[in-house]
Amino acid sequence: MRPKQLSDAPFIYEEDMADKEDVAEKTIAEDLVVTKYKMAGDIVNRVLRQVIDRCVAGASVREICEFGDTLILDETSKVFKKEKELKKGIAFPTSVSVNNCICHFSPSHGEPDVELKNDDMVKVDLGAHVDGFIAVVAHTVVVGANRNNKVKGRKADVVLAAHYASQAALRLLKPGNETFAVTDAVQKVCEAYKCKPIEGMLSHQLKQFKIDGEKTIIQNPNDAQKKEQEKFEFATHEVYAMDVLVSTGEGIGKETATRVTIYKKTDETYQLKLKTSRTFFSEVSHKYGTMPFNLRGFEDDKKAKLGVMECVNHKLIEPFQVLYEKSGEFVAHFKFTVLLMPNGPHRITGLPFEQELYQSELNVDDPDLKALLNTSANPKTAKKKKKKAEKAILNDAPVEVEGEA
Repeated sequence: MRPKQLSDAPFIYEEDMADKEDVAEKTIAEDLVVTKYKMAGDIVNRVLRQVIDRCVAGASVREICEFGDTLILDETSKVFKKEKELKKGIAFPTSVSVNNCICHFSPSHGEPDVELKNDDMVKVDLGAHVDGFIAVVAHTVVVGANRNNKVKGRKADVVLAAHYASQAALRLLKPGNETFAVTDAVQKVCEAYKCKPIEGMLSHQLKQFKIDGEKTIIQNPNDAQKKEQEKFEFATHEVYAMDVLVSTGEGIGKETATRVTIYKKTDETYQLKLKTSRTFFSEVSHKYGTMPFNLRGFEDDKKAKLGVMECVNHKLIEPFQVLYEKSGEFVAHFKFTVLLMPNGPHRITGLPFEQELYQSELNVDDPDLKALLNTSANPKTAKKKKKKAEKAILNDAPVEVEGEA
């Protein structure tokens, strides 16, 4: 049964978006903006936990995704109730990608579903916003894993690679550092676990009502991407969605017959010819604005599927492709939202990593990487951790990374 809340999503009007371009950009230099980011982050973390709890053997991926979206709408409806014009809701629809599926699997009605099985590697990806201030997150779990049934072999390798790579990235997300420092660190961590980051995946700066800001961090670029990718320097009061996707295979994502269900409006203009397309695009503009959306959110998703085609062909709407690694490989995914505050990076999304569930024969041996990972991601506790980290490195102890930023 389709959740009623999906058709009652908060409206975001085009004229509102245009007005925002005429005023000064709001950043986390303002306390109220920080508060809104943290509100969105708290919601995302609560929803993520409940979605993960539903990732059990026999569960329907479609139903899990619907549950996540409904919960985001319910949770965001509870904040800023008195401010009727304030927009809030889904910033990225819930997707649940399994095993060799890399990302963006979130089937709409009538599309093939997936039933979870024990030992499946499940990646949950979702986001919420409050007044256009976006918090996104992704987390990986293995169905049925527990202390008595630990994850071993290549599955453990890839999850640990993705986790430690994301932790290295977090510690490098500091004003004055360059984006390619993050690219290189992610690559080296993955090499330690004999895994590969997914080629060409981008992490984006976040801005109000904009999930894909100008500054980007690329992972595992090919030769052509290295030439095209611009280098950026991080600055205080910026916000980033740090996205790390790692594979046991070649690290190259490919499209299959799986239908795209998640889209986002662009800034392009075109006079649509078909009435179905115009109706669809009008609904997208008013209901979702620039935020990504799922075709499940429309009253008549059959008409939505027809309407989206002309919009995509003329670049009014862009798809989030469902990508796959080779069959038999596994992909792990961690994503967090981080605020670059004056006292250091502050991560607002992400759950503690249950490191004790994963058993790998591989480890990070590079002294520089170990030193980086053993620094605190929390600026308040950095001094306390310093001596302990130095002692661990001298004794060649295993890398220990705190679960929370």
